[in-house]
Amino acid sequence: MSGVFAGIRVVDFGHHVAGPLAALLLADNGADVVHVDRPGALDPPGGGAGDQWPDAYLNRGKRRITLDLRDPADRDVARRLAGRADVVIENFRPGVLDRYGLGWTDLDRPALVYCSLPGFPADDPRAGVAGWEGVVAAATGNCRVRSGQAPPGWDPSRPTYSAIPMASNFAAFAAAYAIVAALVGRHRTGLGERIEVPLYSAMFEAIGGAGAYPVARGLTTERPLAGNGSGGYRCADGRYVQFNPIGASTRFLRWFLDAAGAGGWAADGLTDRARMDREPHLARLLRDRLAALFLTRPAQAWEDLAASAGVPLVRTRTTVEWLTDPHARESGQVVQLADPVLGPLWMPGAAVGVEGVPAALSPRHLPDADRAAVLRSLVDGVEEPAGTGAAELPFAGTRVVDLTQILAGPTAGRLLGELGADVTKINSPQRKVGAHGFVNRGKRTVLLDVESPRGQDVLWRLLDGADVLLQNFPRRTAERYGLSWAHVRARRPDLVYVSVSCYGYGGAWESRRGYETQAQAASGIMCRAGGDGPPRVLGPYNLLDYGTGVLAAFAAALGLYRRATTGAGAHAHTSLTQAATHHQGVHLVGADRRPATEPSGPYALGTGPAHRFHRAADGWLFVAAPGDPPDLDFGSAPAAEWVAKLRAAGIAAHEVVGLAELMADPAVRARGLAVTQRSEEAGEVVMPGIAIGLTRTPARLGAPVRRPGADGPAVLAAGGYGDRDIEDLARGWVLQTAGLPSGWDDF
Repeated sequence: MSGVFAGIRVVDFGHHVAGPLAALLLADNGADVVHVDRPGALDPPGGGAGDQWPDAYLNRGKRRITLDLRDPADRDVARRLAGRADVVIENFRPGVLDRYGLGWTDLDRPALVYCSLPGFPADDPRAGVAGWEGVVAAATGNCRVRSGQAPPGWDPSRPTYSAIPMASNFAAFAAAYAIVAALVGRHRTGLGERIEVPLYSAMFEAIGGAGAYPVARGLTTERPLAGNGSGGYRCADGRYVQFNPIGASTRFLRWFLDAAGAGGWAADGLTDRARMDREPHLARLLRDRLAALFLTRPAQAWEDLAASAGVPLVRTRTTVEWLTDPHARESGQVVQLADPVLGPLWMPGAAVGVEGVPAALSPRHLPDADRAAVLRSLVDGVEEPAGTGAAELPFAGTRVVDLTQILAGPTAGRLLGELGADVTKINSPQRKVGAHGFVNRGKRTVLLDVESPRGQDVLWRLLDGADVLLQNFPRRTAERYGLSWAHVRARRPDLVYVSVSCYGYGGAWESRRGYETQAQAASGIMCRAGGDGPPRVLGPYNLLDYGTGVLAAFAAALGLYRRATTGAGAHAHTSLTQAATHHQGVHLVGADRRPATEPSGPYALGTGPAHRFHRAADGWLFVAAPGDPPDLDFGSAPAAEWVAKLRAAGIAAHEVVGLAELMADPAVRARGLAVTQRSEEAGEVVMPGIAIGLTRTPARLGAPVRRPGADGPAVLAAGGYGDRDIEDLARGWVLQTAGLPSGWDDF
């Protein structure tokens, strides 16, 4: 195998989505992955042609062997496989593999990285409940229509079901990041790690800033995304565009109106944010005028105009249209592989890229196709890595400079900090810093003008002592600032440079601007959320912003692993649309040829009578029965009562839990999935905690972040600047040290 992980051996005991997807992310980067299938894994009635499609995606690039863990001989083979692996991945319910002698303690290998992805944590009373997506969605409030996206007359108490396996995907993304981080740490210490990323815990990464709030204020009501005229608009051809001119100013709105010949609207106050905030009728007038304007041209014409103007707007596409889109193909976000059963097949490409290191993509093998080769390999010896033998967080001593804005990039920086990195967050002066209190937790914060020559001098001094740079400038903007990979590599060839974008690198769209909503619209997610109606933003949580943040942390970890093993730096990158593509992976693979059978639209309640939401006497619950649906009158008793009865009968079920209730749950607090910190600005604040569990050295929460910019003088002083230098930079508007913006206003 070639790739960053060439020589790394992985045993994948995973099934369904989470475990196989985590292993896939490693295989795509060169790891030798052996996937262990249960007997009859693709046989009818549970298999057949219908299950070939996701299998072709989730198990590509892996060797395969079929083992019955109930059989002593096969169990011995499994133990021997795990005994020579660097990484073991499994997503059974807690304790299942322990019963077969395949648990972390049974294998007794200090250098082994062992990753479990159960539905619920091992110490949770629900550990024995099957973690179906609908069950976890009900348990984490991931079943609401997003604010502002409901159909007319919508019952706000009604849940909605999405076929996107969000909990499994987040768990897989986070697990892949944690595994690579553990391998980086093992290279230094010689010690492996036991990792647990339950699907339930992983959903707290998806919740993100939606679950963050000052205690004195309480959890705020979700607001529709409507600033500066943001939203979806119908065009002359009946298609839709998604337009989001958000940001620190109304510049995108002004650019768009000028390009559309409507610049005169500024005279009516429609580009004056302060005035629109004071006079709500102007915001309504802007939306009405935009709605009429978009009806004058086809959707593609508006997309082309916006691309020329540098404005975040995209034509809304279906999943099939994204799969066949030239940009998706040219950028490698979708690729074609020759499947042994289905033939040439389009599917998601690599979720992250490392420049100069091609992804190791190859078609799947069928179950048990590699039995003979895998058995022959068991005679090879195992050389355990040497190291210090001192347990510590994987990124201890790693210094990160984080230039990213909004949610995705800062999330990556926060995750690196949770596994030991020292992160310095740089934002622009004189601007609001969104979601600061949560996404920048554990970082030192500086407000520095990196566009100015003097600001760049400061930045380069910080980079001279850094190991990682995170940035999410549009590609041409990074080049204009002198901060592209080519510029940085010329001075620091050993630096790990991580780029986060909307549409990915390569292809015609690589310099276009966009946000969560543009990526949802371009990739087909909005059409899936809309069903038979108009496209809608899938909610209630930002699955792409935070999903991309986890993938960006994975990309950074890849770069750090490459640096640790070769001494070379790396340009690693990912994007919102790459996250969107993999979130839909099990449905997107072959979507241009296979019939769409998954439920869609806000009225969806599940995949069938035995797997859906039901209304009880006092609310809703999700039921996932293994066979025929239970013939029960759910309206005759409260949801909690039904859940207790169903679980006693061996049926997975969970009542729908609201976000406010979830964040205040004592059990959630006890597991560190919701945490309270004291902000110097807002007093006690609540936010999601840490989803990744480590056994040797637990991940660290990090200190509460101070007001944006509050650490500027200390950071510069540590970099060798004297008091007079710092005062001079502040007077020159290069460094902001006074009148600091709020870090909690938007929660």
